[in-house]
Amino acid sequence: MSQEGYYLSTAADKIFINPSSTIDFKGLSGEVMFYKKALEKIGVEVQVTRHGKFKGAVEPFILDGLSKENEEQIKSYIGSIWSHVITKISESRGITSENLNKLADNLTGYIASGAFENGLVDGLIYRDALIDTLKIRSGLTTDDKIQMVSMTRYSKVPDPNRMVSAKNKISVIYAEGTIVMGKGNENNIGGNSYAEVIRKERKDTTVKAIVLRVNSPGGSAIASDIIWRELELAAKVKPVVISMGNYAASGGYFISAPGTKILANPATITGSIGVFGLLPNAGRLMNEKLGITTETVSTNENADFPSVYRPMDIYEKEVMQKSIENIYSDFVSKVSDGRKMSTGSVDSIGQGRVWSGSSAIEIGLVDMFGGLKASIDEAASLAEIETYSIRELPALVDPYSRLLSQLTGEIKMRFLKNELGENIKFYNTLQELKNLSGVQARLPYFIEVH
Repeated sequence: MSQEGYYLSTAADKIFINPSSTIDFKGLSGEVMFYKKALEKIGVEVQVTRHGKFKGAVEPFILDGLSKENEEQIKSYIGSIWSHVITKISESRGITSENLNKLADNLTGYIASGAFENGLVDGLIYRDALIDTLKIRSGLTTDDKIQMVSMTRYSKVPDPNRMVSAKNKISVIYAEGTIVMGKGNENNIGGNSYAEVIRKERKDTTVKAIVLRVNSPGGSAIASDIIWRELELAAKVKPVVISMGNYAASGGYFISAPGTKILANPATITGSIGVFGLLPNAGRLMNEKLGITTETVSTNENADFPSVYRPMDIYEKEVMQKSIENIYSDFVSKVSDGRKMSTGSVDSIGQGRVWSGSSAIEIGLVDMFGGLKASIDEAASLAEIETYSIRELPALVDPYSRLLSQLTGEIKMRFLKNELGENIKFYNTLQELKNLSGVQARLPYFIEVH
């Protein structure tokens, strides 16, 4: 059982595992990969411009290890998340936090008997015995049949306040993935397409509130600004509730800032108020490694700026830094307006620093804890409506168009997954890095919590 699966399971009355199974209960760790030496070997220099001493997104390209500031923030937020997890498990299982940490340190769950003897689980049984146990706890005999309900059906049990034909609507807009320019696709957040969706919901008088479900590490600063503008306009005419998922950081927080209320979970990764720019200089790669040279003829002094075939000169670096400073200042100002905080206060908790949801509430970046359901309830309360229907957006692609998509790009990805297995994450990371063009407001790294 994975660590995430075990944490979820502790909400239950009883936990049983297979006698030969294991529980991956060991604590949290954050791992950052560094590319500096690899890039040097192939003759590529990454030219970095940033604002924020905690903006660690650029560190893999210019350092061999974590800076003190980056190490500090990682310890802070994974420590905060683990503290929350341990507290909840302790309350559910009746084991002290101190003992739980000892069990994690000793990898006690890796032996099923150890997990049972130390109270992590309630029994070691096979599936047939589990079914019999469920029958007995349901008032049946072991010879009786028991009806099982799938998770999909269970999750669709209707809420009495949500009516299919209700006049009032709450629009739930799912913003998941990296924020990119243009229309984007189903795997990211296109600045133009999402702005259009929000604009339509703002103008629809039957829509009484908007819930934006954000699950994003950020991305393009310009695309984030385009979405921010539409959300700001929407918040002036109807409640806009932000529901943060796993991530709502950097650009993900940028678009959250104008929300009437912001809800997150204690384990949400958020903040990262900072910006950076990356410009690779592949001149040595092209010349020394590949034997390719370039020559430029220009009408003006900086007509070829920015160029990936040469390093930036002093003036160009100054221009780039000024652009970064302007965008950071704008970011801070918009958070200040949205959260009713001084710009100095926002800057002090900004600088690219990443926060857990628990810490974000303490410093004023989040209003309250809650998931998507709580966010919808809060939106209904702010809109002063009791019955409503839910409109989920963006609209799903029609089956025929989806089929055509599957016959092209999705088949390619399926082949890659089959060939690369778990290593597909490295391919996806490289694809993300390819899209880091322009000034970025995004999370410092690609995080996986194990």
